[in-house]
Amino acid sequence: MNRYQQLLFGGVALLLTLAGMSLIFGAQTLSINTVLQTLWQGGEQDFIINHYRLPRILIAILVGIGLAVSGVLTQGIIRNPLASPDLMGVSGGAGLAACSVLLIWPNIGSAWLPVVALLGGFSAALIIWLLSRWQQPSPARLALVGIAMSAFLSSCINFLLVIHPIEVNSAMIWLTGSLWGRSWSYIWPLLPWLLTLVPFSFYLAWRLDLFALGEDTAEALGVDTQRLQVMALLSAVALASVSVAVCGTIGFVGLLAPHLARLLVGSRHKLVLPIAALVGALLVLSADTLARNLAPPLELPAGVLTAILGAPYFIFLLHRYKGW
Repeated sequence: MNRYQQLLFGGVALLLTLAGMSLIFGAQTLSINTVLQTLWQGGEQDFIINHYRLPRILIAILVGIGLAVSGVLTQGIIRNPLASPDLMGVSGGAGLAACSVLLIWPNIGSAWLPVVALLGGFSAALIIWLLSRWQQPSPARLALVGIAMSAFLSSCINFLLVIHPIEVNSAMIWLTGSLWGRSWSYIWPLLPWLLTLVPFSFYLAWRLDLFALGEDTAEALGVDTQRLQVMALLSAVALASVSVAVCGTIGFVGLLAPHLARLLVGSRHKLVLPIAALVGALLVLSADTLARNLAPPLELPAGVLTAILGAPYFIFLLHRYKGW
């Protein structure tokens, strides 16, 4: 077993261990025997295990994978180590659309949120793309426009919260990146997108490796760079948008996971993608598990914990790369 296989095996083992701990610990701590018996046969703790903790664990893993793969694609196509869906305005666009619906139509079904978030994410991405292509297009310009758009969209969300004070509680829980109250109904709208787009990202992997050498070099080696950029950005936007629709804006996962994966396995996207997906799942699941257990029965939003971890790391990256 080589080092890469050891990393994959160790990551999966760690994820399963963390998932088991998340099933056991909470406002009510359960024994291992109780958890196993309830998983297979139901019983007195059936609601807590099978209808509260288990779907929440699965959602945390899926959202972590979606945000991490979206971050890998975003950084790969922009060729900027500071790029991520939340910093580039994509998560903000999805968040604004979903927040608008939650405030105006608070009883909307969970199945519609990914659709609305996709429209918002794609709209923000289209505006960012058009503005970045105006006069001397470059990855740096795309990143700058994305950061400016993210700030603008955050202001729009704050404005909506001010003019809809009655419905603000449900929106605030969602905006801070909380998995509270997430059930099986939130998994089914998310799962088809991940089952389609995560494998598709592996199809783009070697093309992104060549694209990292420069557009001229990639085209000389047979890569249609314009088509690659469109496919990668659309995939990244879709993954980030549906993830945001399910549990709100969990910041910095799309930035941290690709970086940590590259530190472990280098820059080849074929190797980075699985490790980044594991790291993203571990980040979101560990943040949610801590959020449930730090001060039970109260819960912290998982997005608060990822921000506490991610913000200092982003400042470190800014210093390391001198802004770019």
